[in-house]
Amino acid sequence: MLNIRELHPKYITDKKGEKKSVILPISDFEELLYDMEDLAAIAERQDEPTISHDELIKELKEDGII
Repeated sequence: MLNIRELHPKYITDKKGEKKSVILPISDFEELLYDMEDLAAIAERQDEPTISHDELIKELKEDGII
C-alpha cells in the first residue's frame, strides 16, 4: 500500500491557487486503483459469515485444492 508521503504529488491549481487536480506517476496511480479495488471488495464482503482456519483447510482438502 502506498504512503501519501511517498507519492510526491504535483498539483494543478486555479488562478486563486486552489488545488484542482493532481499529477502522479502512472505506476503510483495504478497502485492506488488496485488498493481501491481491494478496499471495495472488503467492504462488499464485510457482512459475509466467517469460518475458522481449520474449517477452511478442511474444505480445501475436501475440494481437492490442497
